[in-house]
Amino acid sequence: MINKLIKTKEDYNLALSRIEDLMDAEANSLEAEELELLATLVELYEDDHYAIDFPDPVESIQFRMEQLGLNQQNLVPLIGSKSKVSEVLNKKRPLTLSMMRSLHKNLGIPAEILLQKAGSNFPETVPDIKWQRFPLKEMSKRGWIKSFGKINDSAEESTRFFIKDCCPGAETIEACFRENAGNRTNTKTDMYSLNAWCMRVMSITYKKNLPKKFNPESFTSDNLKEIAKLSFFETGPLLAKEFLEKHGIHLIIERHLPKTYLDGAALVLDDMTPVVGLTLRYDRIDNFWFCLLHELAHIILHLGKNNHRLFVDDMDVRIPENKKNKSIEEEADSLAMESLIPNEIWISSAAKINSTTENVISLSEELRIHPACIAGRIRFENNNFKLLSRLIGSGKIRKLFEA
Repeated sequence: MINKLIKTKEDYNLALSRIEDLMDAEANSLEAEELELLATLVELYEDDHYAIDFPDPVESIQFRMEQLGLNQQNLVPLIGSKSKVSEVLNKKRPLTLSMMRSLHKNLGIPAEILLQKAGSNFPETVPDIKWQRFPLKEMSKRGWIKSFGKINDSAEESTRFFIKDCCPGAETIEACFRENAGNRTNTKTDMYSLNAWCMRVMSITYKKNLPKKFNPESFTSDNLKEIAKLSFFETGPLLAKEFLEKHGIHLIIERHLPKTYLDGAALVLDDMTPVVGLTLRYDRIDNFWFCLLHELAHIILHLGKNNHRLFVDDMDVRIPENKKNKSIEEEADSLAMESLIPNEIWISSAAKINSTTENVISLSEELRIHPACIAGRIRFENNNFKLLSRLIGSGKIRKLFEA
């Protein structure tokens, strides 16, 4: 009696032979039970090894054309152009989802034949998303997406796979396009590029397991002060990443996409795990620490509250135009600056009053923070970014994370 999965052709043939012997088994007998079991095992084996092939999609199109008396010109409205029709029918261009939907609707070709998968149907259309507007060439260049044929033609397919990888818990594609609560974005920002970057950051987090689950009650402004003091060390950024991961927070470094004007972002995953993403757009020590602490301030003060799930920040935008959201960014700025340099110390410090290199270094040693953080604040408050340029640590951060 065979009572295990059929894995070989020999087992399969033995099962068929035994089924033939049992065909006359009486109902409710042990032989009838054996027959039922063998039939199930044979069916499983055949489903795995002898799957029925679907008709070729192109041949199905040609068959329907012949049935309906259509020529290639009749397919132009369904496929896109004379050249595309010719390439599709000659199997030199793959069918895209939009082509398949149109052929299904207008020629009645079953979706499972066009998709070559039993019981399958087309994914729902998302009318508010223009797939070709994603930065497809750059995303492909970076290995974020794989193209199915010509990249613009396969924009929907490529991007859907990308989104599924980035947002496995999202019920709909729209859920991936989160609202930016902070409104600290450049007016020239391309929102498709910005969303692509955010989703890329999310995709990286799903491949990383953190040692501990985030507890918002145990991560406070005191932790920000601890993190700020890590700036004093040459490998401080790496120590900060380790510190955050031990507190259940992802820190992801991902180069910005063109037209995003982006320094950093704070967001939460579906399970409410916080994520800080930084672009290192300027690759300076002062910029790294302020951006990091600003995004962490959002996590402490704002993220998850009032349905705020995403903050994206261009630090060059200092005064948000939207007055309603202005306080949110100012609160994050204030907590970040206080974590680095307490205001009661700053207002009377020699470095603020007389911004010499000697005074900056003296204050950095007193506070045990990197002098770049002090130099950066002086440059910002004086709106003079030529000051103390030797202290800000240009080109010092990215190489740490690329090592």
